[in-house]
Amino acid sequence: MNDNESHEHEHHDELHAARRAKLDRLIELRVDPWGQRFDDRSLIGVIRQRAGEVNYRLESGKEIDLPLEIDDEDFDFRAWKAEQGKGELTGPDVRAAGRIILHRDKGKLHFIDIEDWTGRIQLFIGQGQVGEENWEIVKCLDLGDLIGVDGQLRRTNTGELSIFATKIHFLTKTLEPPPAKHIGMTDPELRQRMRYVDLAYNEGSRDRFLDRTRIVQSIRQTLDEHGFCEIEGPTLHTVAGGAAAKPFNTHHNALGMDLFMRIALELHLKRLMVGGMERVYELGRVYRNEGISPRHNPEFTMLELYQAFGNYESMMDITEAMIANALLAIGSGPVVTWGEATIDFSTPLARVTYHDLFAEHTGVDPTDQGAVQACARSLGLETAGKHPDVVKNELFEEKVEDALTGPVFVIDYPASICPLTKRKADQPEIAERFELFVQGMEIANAYTELNDPDLQQQLFETQLEGIEEEHSMARMDHDFIRALRHGMPPAGGLGVGIDRLVMLLTNSQSIRDVILFPLLRNE
Repeated sequence: MNDNESHEHEHHDELHAARRAKLDRLIELRVDPWGQRFDDRSLIGVIRQRAGEVNYRLESGKEIDLPLEIDDEDFDFRAWKAEQGKGELTGPDVRAAGRIILHRDKGKLHFIDIEDWTGRIQLFIGQGQVGEENWEIVKCLDLGDLIGVDGQLRRTNTGELSIFATKIHFLTKTLEPPPAKHIGMTDPELRQRMRYVDLAYNEGSRDRFLDRTRIVQSIRQTLDEHGFCEIEGPTLHTVAGGAAAKPFNTHHNALGMDLFMRIALELHLKRLMVGGMERVYELGRVYRNEGISPRHNPEFTMLELYQAFGNYESMMDITEAMIANALLAIGSGPVVTWGEATIDFSTPLARVTYHDLFAEHTGVDPTDQGAVQACARSLGLETAGKHPDVVKNELFEEKVEDALTGPVFVIDYPASICPLTKRKADQPEIAERFELFVQGMEIANAYTELNDPDLQQQLFETQLEGIEEEHSMARMDHDFIRALRHGMPPAGGLGVGIDRLVMLLTNSQSIRDVILFPLLRNE
């Protein structure tokens, strides 16, 4: 440990000891440092909306409404009061609770900012106004403590909306000091590992996750309005199907059988369509035993939905509606900022074929297998023993996807890499599939669903060349084939990566910034 680290450690110990001393003092005062039920409080956001109830009462008894400009930084509130004549401010009695995030000790006056999940407000605490018993509690306050307050909503001499306290209620003592100088934590991993501190002290963090909640609620509302019903499928599967990914393995002791954490939601939702549930969706966690990156987490949230008698064009329409409504839910228009980029989600979104994008960004005719193979080898991609369309798609991923700033629906993929997708009636080599790309990220994937049980079984049995079995989506699920034989209606199906969508709509550069508790290495 160097000298700086030793000094910081000693300083932390001193701060911790001081908080413990205040804890002991609260106990001496017979104040419960861990608080009790605190009823009838108003959210700070609601209290701030009552600012219009604060008036200026002259000695004559006449009340004057405060000017609308009062919250402007340049407004001289003292001068305005002097112009009105001698009087006092009056306002409604309020009760609030929150965490102390700023504390200024001015002797017999304390200015304290508290915050709840709807906003922040200043407390004006005078020794003479709260009395000696409450003042002893005030002397035990630290940054991070949770307190309640009764008082009158008024404004200070500078015009700041404040609660002039008459009583303090101690609700919880914090024994750990907040991040130094109230600047929050700057280390990304520490913010993710100690999410509770990140949410409490880093400006914007809690709002981002509340926006995530609003986005998810909006998606559910949009689907409900379109006649979809939400279901809950199993998270333990006997066959890891529906996607190309490595599963997490587990074992059920009582049944003596190996199981997999689900890698997709698809096959059970399709079983429900066979049973007559014509519009179904699930919004839940899926698990893939793969790498971690700013765009990947092994545990993530997926939306999958299926609409009987629809197709992939129906899915484009519902995707556009979900995104538009999600933006409204967080108070945003169609144009958003993402890092240094600007994304325009105005509908309709662009729709471009896989074939045209491949030719544009590689300079190679996708139907010329020799040219495709040569281009792939020039980039160091392995081609031996692989199906030509697999090579073509690896080249698409390498050269095209990162260039798709979008938003753009990439439509009409090679059929051979889409074993769960219906082919075009007049072009059997083309699958009716789209992927939505924004800023090089795949956000959504949709098909016109394959409902021919014989063809589906054939595709399951003939796995794609060059793909290792543990990665292959072409896994034999005998019960699913049996279900198709009972008749699944023609349908459109859609999968949306919720975490990535939230990243884009909340200007977050890493998937870990929109997942409350991402997977991390052991400390």
